[in-house]
Amino acid sequence: MNNEFTHTSAAKLMPRFVQVADWIFEVKTVRALRVDQYGKPYTAIANLTINGDTAYLDGLLTRENEKFSRKDFQAFYKFCQQMQVKQANFDRFKNNELVSECIDIQAIKSKTMLKLVR
Repeated sequence: MNNEFTHTSAAKLMPRFVQVADWIFEVKTVRALRVDQYGKPYTAIANLTINGDTAYLDGLLTRENEKFSRKDFQAFYKFCQQMQVKQANFDRFKNNELVSECIDIQAIKSKTMLKLVR
């Protein structure tokens, strides 16, 4: 069984639940690691909890002298899009004050295929 992560540039929707026999397994909590290869030491960690169509980011920790960058934000944004989340909430320190933020997540636009006929 191959457990390697494959990165694709096209954003795809991920199912929020999977049914196996008489059980439905629903994604509610995700642990996110900033690392280029699974199993290697990571430079940041966060927990993402999904409730309905809202995600809550908490427990974000980065290594010393490492910041949560715009690139990191975009990764979380894309993940929320793939999970069909409509809003993401998180707390952060801004000018040494705790600030709560709520971000609206735009749905992934489906590509329309046109077929020309005569």
